[in-house]
Amino acid sequence: MGYLSAVTLLWAFSFSLIGVYLAGQVDAWFSVLTRVTLAGLVFLPFLRKQHLHAKLALKLMVVGAFQLGIMYCFYYQSFLYLSVPEVLLFTIFTPIYVTLIYDLLHKQFSAWYLLTAVIAVLGAAVIKFAGINENFVVGFLIVQGANLCFAIGQVGYKHIMEQEQADLPQHTVFGLFYLGAICVALPMFLLFGNIDKLPTTSTQWGILIYLGTFASGLGYFIWNKGATMVNAGALAIMNNALVPAGLIVNIVIWNRDVDYPRLIIGGAIIVASLWFNETWVKRKVEMERTG
Repeated sequence: MGYLSAVTLLWAFSFSLIGVYLAGQVDAWFSVLTRVTLAGLVFLPFLRKQHLHAKLALKLMVVGAFQLGIMYCFYYQSFLYLSVPEVLLFTIFTPIYVTLIYDLLHKQFSAWYLLTAVIAVLGAAVIKFAGINENFVVGFLIVQGANLCFAIGQVGYKHIMEQEQADLPQHTVFGLFYLGAICVALPMFLLFGNIDKLPTTSTQWGILIYLGTFASGLGYFIWNKGATMVNAGALAIMNNALVPAGLIVNIVIWNRDVDYPRLIIGGAIIVASLWFNETWVKRKVEMERTG
């Protein structure tokens, strides 16, 4: 949980940085390509041939293409239709996707994990249930595309690592994850990118460098490593911890209006769902599957 919590704090700034400084100002396809390329440069030097085989390399590239490449393509476009709070609102469905995909991969269904995910979704909904603009349908569908790809990627990575040797140094193979994302981002930029909307200020370049090296480079490695260390229920819930974290950053730095009672109640529900998962559900599911 420590890994996932640390990345939650790191990523809490990303929503507002993108929404305030990049969306509508810098070409979204260029932003995606820059982020995944910089992230790849962080980890490609750590690749070690002795820890790689063709099947593992292909799997890592596929999950990277989904979780980072295709997800970012959806994610950045969503800010053209929605405000930062609205994007946060529509991410609350990710835990459901995480739980269902994990069970699908393992050819089983755990209603208990689904229940904890639903509780977390309710908590996030309490926080972010607010008015929406006329672009609601398009924006909602775009964010769901991002949510689904993010869920496929992180659950896929968790599943891959469960099949590998326990002592595999994950940092020595993770560069392939970013290479898979680049394989998506590069052709998308070449096809749809607008070179007239490249970054023009040092602030925009600085934000892209930060997002690429820290939020994407370090963030996705730590998040996925953390995903291999928790059960599907806890992973699903931590996906929604980004909602209150992102809102707090918005409030403190950008002074967004917020309904404080909703924030407190919704946050309490998310924490309760995590406690419920860790203290009761995990033990219950393990007993059912071993008994």
